[in-house]
Amino acid sequence: MFKKLFNKDTKKEEMFAYASGKLVRLEDVPDPVFGQKVMGEGIAISPSDGRIVAPIDGEITLLADTKHAFGIKTELGEEILVHIGLETVGLKGEGFNVRVKMGDRVTKGQTIIEADLALIEKRGCNTIIPMIVTNSMEGKFKFEWENSGQVKAGESKVFTARLK
Repeated sequence: MFKKLFNKDTKKEEMFAYASGKLVRLEDVPDPVFGQKVMGEGIAISPSDGRIVAPIDGEITLLADTKHAFGIKTELGEEILVHIGLETVGLKGEGFNVRVKMGDRVTKGQTIIEADLALIEKRGCNTIIPMIVTNSMEGKFKFEWENSGQVKAGESKVFTARLK
């Protein structure tokens, strides 16, 4: 399952876009927890549609009760958090359709959550979607980031991680 994205010889993984839209540097996310990298290194996407996919093959390790966030653990050991929108926890699940369950093995490009972006905006929330490597502060990974441009869900590479 992991052979395409994880190379055991070079100990690296490629992470792909989890939504279609415009790639945004994490520092430019208008939320201090994400923008100041309090939770770790990452990237964000300003989405053009509400289909949120797995950025890599892995196991679902977190599904927020409020359906606005999910976590994936990768073969390399990265712990990935995808957070759909800002202040969306207050929606209490409204506008989110979760397509997986805890413990599922998922593949790159597989739909994880469908989000109603119009409803999210109508409720006054920002639709930007940060993705954080929550265990990046441990210092065992080196990242090569893409920093700008349009991306397509499941197809555009957003970063490469290597074990140090």
